[in-house]
Amino acid sequence: MKVAVLISSRGTNMQALVQACQQEGFPAEIVTVVSNNPDAAGLEFAARHNIETKVINHRDFEEREDFDNEITKYLTEKKVDLICLAGFMRLLTPTFVNRWRDRIVNIHPSLLPAFKGLHVHERAIDSGARFTGCTVHYVRAEMDDGPIIAQAAVPIHGNDTPDTLAARILEQEHRIYPLALKLIAERKVKVHGSVAKITGAIEPDQSLINPSPESP
Repeated sequence: MKVAVLISSRGTNMQALVQACQQEGFPAEIVTVVSNNPDAAGLEFAARHNIETKVINHRDFEEREDFDNEITKYLTEKKVDLICLAGFMRLLTPTFVNRWRDRIVNIHPSLLPAFKGLHVHERAIDSGARFTGCTVHYVRAEMDDGPIIAQAAVPIHGNDTPDTLAARILEQEHRIYPLALKLIAERKVKVHGSVAKITGAIEPDQSLINPSPESP
């Protein structure tokens, strides 16, 4: 499966995907990394790993539709099968999203549908929630919406700051994004309405409790 990764900055999730794809037998190949930001640090990482990079600067376009059309044109030329958003800080138009329906995925640092949008870690802490996490999902026109492919739950600690919580969640993002890509590339994920069903999924039996029952 030929994959394009869209980034806007350092692209640590892109780096995790690149490292996974370079493992022997992994069923996907990243053929290009695209950024709307010419100064994105992730472009250098991709180039060092012999991946073609492309800058499509959104500032060069007066209309969002023209920017999105340029991305589609380039990805079509590259014969891309799947788009992975990895810290891509541009809202894509409904036309673009529908053009690539069920072929564009994103990772979000919360357990969707909870805490959509920005400042998710602050909001999770302030809400008093005991768990948050991260989600890989198919993209829909509505922000942070779409069939969920994989999630990781992360407990919120009493002394957490947004930064400490974000760091622990990021570790799990780097685990579930390659997992989701592998499942998609192996054709094990099928979308039925608003639900993504996974063939042969091994689902955990254990539950997490926070605070731990062993707490004094």
